Amino acid sequence: MKLRTIGCVELNSISAGLHVADEMVKAAEVQLVLARPTCPGRYLVIVTGDTGAVKSSVEAGRAIGRDMVVDWFVIPSVHESVIPAMNGTAVCPRINALGCIETCTTASCIIAADAAAKAGQVQLIELRFAAGLGGKAFIVMTGEVSSVRASVDAGVEVVNSDASGPVLSHIVIPSPSAELKAQLLG
Repeated sequence: MKLRTIGCVELNSISAGLHVADEMVKAAEVQLVLARPTCPGRYLVIVTGDTGAVKSSVEAGRAIGRDMVVDWFVIPSVHESVIPAMNGTAVCPRINALGCIETCTTASCIIAADAAAKAGQVQLIELRFAAGLGGKAFIVMTGEVSSVRASVDAGVEVVNSDASGPVLSHIVIPSPSAELKAQLLG
């Protein structure tokens, strides 16, 4: 499935999350990409479809979830590398400079990953969210130092300019050690 527009609602409640997921797919012509609990007791719902349908679905999810909604987004043209990084299927044959952005919600991390991938010639290595992270999420990317810097800056800027933020931490490592590279590729 080639995803173009994705939308997400992240909630502070498992039962509210199940209800929201069900109603989001009933509210508009969308496909459910992901609906699952995350740490610490949150629930993540991601849908895809045409932009209008995804917007309607997310609006319905936000209305139903009300004060249980932690974060949300609609990305009309998600970068093609975001979903493989999110699913753990990104292929990265080698690592140059490293960049990492850590956020306090999964939704804001996906927004940061999309902005980073669009801003520079980087390869997203991993987008990890919530499980075992206390609700936090992070994206790791590689490329030439200047591209990684531009991408990290773009990801940080988009999250910090949005109400969903903040970015908890970010880093660029121009020349990571062979040992760290081995851990990331293994």
